[in-house]
Amino acid sequence: MTPARITELLAPFIGEPEQAVAPALAAHISTYIDILVRWNSRVNLTAIRDPEQIVTRHFGESLFLARYLFPVGTAVIGCSARESPESAGTSSNVALADLGSGAGFPGIPIKLWVPSISLTLIESNHKKAAFLREVTRSLTLMDINIQAARAETLPPAAFDVVTLRAVERFDAALPVAARLLKPQGRLALLIGSAQLADARSLVPDHNFLDPLPIPLSTSRVLLASAASSGQEPK
Repeated sequence: MTPARITELLAPFIGEPEQAVAPALAAHISTYIDILVRWNSRVNLTAIRDPEQIVTRHFGESLFLARYLFPVGTAVIGCSARESPESAGTSSNVALADLGSGAGFPGIPIKLWVPSISLTLIESNHKKAAFLREVTRSLTLMDINIQAARAETLPPAAFDVVTLRAVERFDAALPVAARLLKPQGRLALLIGSAQLADARSLVPDHNFLDPLPIPLSTSRVLLASAASSGQEPK
């Protein structure tokens, strides 16, 4: 798929003029899709096979979250993955974990949006973890830690942001995700609207903000908790 077509498909999710998707970011996404399609023939990474739907369903949703967490003006949009953390300002202080990362969504697209964050991908399936390692190498992404382990075994209170999307056993995974957060950390969930009540009841100590509808979806939402200090992650 051409970078121009990727840019066109992502426009509804980024909410900026199309040139906001820099050529380097679109090229990374194109490479990512090629690897995903190749691996998907032997490892069940996604039920979506059409590359354009992969862009809208996976990358679009993930970048919608990325822009929410790191708005234009604080993120380095589409810059080289080798760029120094200082170039993205305060985002270089953020430790973000993607629990049940699977094919790398939303964690890797968030890293592509703002390369200066420290990213941990938690994926207990070793074949999927191997895929994540190949994508990371192919895109020359730095400061990524791939944990092929169950999240319950990781140290608590280690991350500023924990993301969750399309995990099995949501009722068990969400409290584990909350356990991984620092005291002022935030949960960022990409879920179905039918899961909103469950999310709030499973982690009652977290103050969730109003859900945001995902563009081009009738039922998917972004649900994020407020930092306990009342501040956005820095």
